[in-house]
Amino acid sequence: MDTILVGKDTVVTFHYTLKNKDGEVLDTSEGSNPLVYLHGYSQIVPGLEDALVGKTSGVSLQVTVNPAEGYGERRDEMVITLPRTQGNLPEDIEVDFIVELVSPEGDELPARVVKLTETEITLDANHPLAGETLFFDIQLTDVRVATAEELSHGHVHGPGGHQH
Repeated sequence: MDTILVGKDTVVTFHYTLKNKDGEVLDTSEGSNPLVYLHGYSQIVPGLEDALVGKTSGVSLQVTVNPAEGYGERRDEMVITLPRTQGNLPEDIEVDFIVELVSPEGDELPARVVKLTETEITLDANHPLAGETLFFDIQLTDVRVATAEELSHGHVHGPGGHQH
């Protein structure tokens, strides 16, 4: 059987541990199912997707992803303070709640409540990992060619993927 390398239109399965610069584990698949994605369709952060190109099943690697190739740089303009009376905010809203902002174009954007006063609410629409360098430990467990149906649907089917 031919070795299949990670590239566009392959289905990639891997276990991972994600750490920050201090070595704190932010996320891991350890003890659960591996991550399965369709390569070449921006389903994982760009820096990690680029680092996996040309690799094959059974490979372990460490990948460092800078903010620009991860969740982007933190942007101060993504932190806004509004009057508490603006919008349909729940009565029991607290710091760290996630609310949906709606842009003038109608796009929804999740934002985290970072500060509350009697009269104002401060929201941060940056991704929680924006501005962070990401450190991944990766164990590739499977690489296969995507099926025509997976390509037409834009996602993986079967175990670890989408079920219809």
